[in-house]
Amino acid sequence: PLLAIVCLLLTGCAGREVEKAYAGFSERVNAAQSLTFTANVRAEYEHKTAKFTLSYTEDDSGGAVTVLAPELIAGVTARVEPGSTVLQYDGVVLDTGSLDSLGQRRMHHGLLGRGQFHKSGHLDSYGEEDGLYVCRLEPNDEYRVAVWFEPDGMVPQRAELESGGRVTVIAEISGWTEGTAAAETETE
Repeated sequence: PLLAIVCLLLTGCAGREVEKAYAGFSERVNAAQSLTFTANVRAEYEHKTAKFTLSYTEDDSGGAVTVLAPELIAGVTARVEPGSTVLQYDGVVLDTGSLDSLGQRRMHHGLLGRGQFHKSGHLDSYGEEDGLYVCRLEPNDEYRVAVWFEPDGMVPQRAELESGGRVTVIAEISGWTEGTAAAETETE
């Protein structure tokens, strides 16, 4: 019984550490003037799976998600502005519409942007898994997000979006940079 109590206490302390680290991450990212990262994304649609490599940039004027792979559509950019998401390529602009049954735009919501999840959602649960901190966020009743962080520096490594009771988007994140000026996204 004593060992069980000690384990419970240690788990509680670790949980508070993760919660405190996430709060610091959220404050830090909300204060950043820009954010950039790359994500290898797998989107699970009802009858197919799509894989992309995407570059995300965000600054005070908005955000953009640019396709890096597959090569066939490399350079296609989704501009993220309040209230809309459009695809832009060589001056052609297309409205993407809703990409899933919940009306969510997966390119917009499937990635971690400053305002997407940690501003509008609440931290539902947290802990440690495979040497990483994992935080599960609930932006609304329709979907949930799990984010795995490198504990040293709270750098996101992976994210999963769950909608309709199943994981619909998985993103492996690299090149996470918070800064004072957004990097320019090159389109081909």
